Amino acid sequence: MTRLKMFVCAGAVALLAAFPARAQTVPPPYGPPIGIENARKIMTAAEAEAAKNNWAVVIVIIDSGGHIVMLHRRDDVQLSSIEISQGKAKTALMFKRPSKVLDDAISGGGPGLRFLALKDIVPLEGGLPILIDNKIVGAIGVSGVLSAQDSQIARAGLDALK
Repeated sequence: MTRLKMFVCAGAVALLAAFPARAQTVPPPYGPPIGIENARKIMTAAEAEAAKNNWAVVIVIIDSGGHIVMLHRRDDVQLSSIEISQGKAKTALMFKRPSKVLDDAISGGGPGLRFLALKDIVPLEGGLPILIDNKIVGAIGVSGVLSAQDSQIARAGLDALK
């Protein structure tokens, strides 16, 4: 091996060693489907956040099996938000994490790009898993305004369970 190749290999090893390995956390398990009372609490708080900001959005809550429990469409929202909100919720449910994590991976150009090719995946901020007793019982998805605003509405909904 030439000195240049050895130098390059040694430099690459040193560079990789400088980055600590990220500890993998085990995502929470799926639980029983969310009940209607908890879904109402979440929806009421999410709708209040949207109304407070005068944001026209669709808010959907799905259960741990991916089925719609509630869907509310505010006046004057674009019709595409119906499908997008469901996609955000299903993405959060299937990946057991906020859809923002996937959004960040894609916008950073990293390994998240592979999600773009998966059917029914919406890697945009605004989808959050719903946890009760540290089990995923469903997910909320919001669409209609900027992704960060969609996420703000979803987070307000989840805060109602605290």
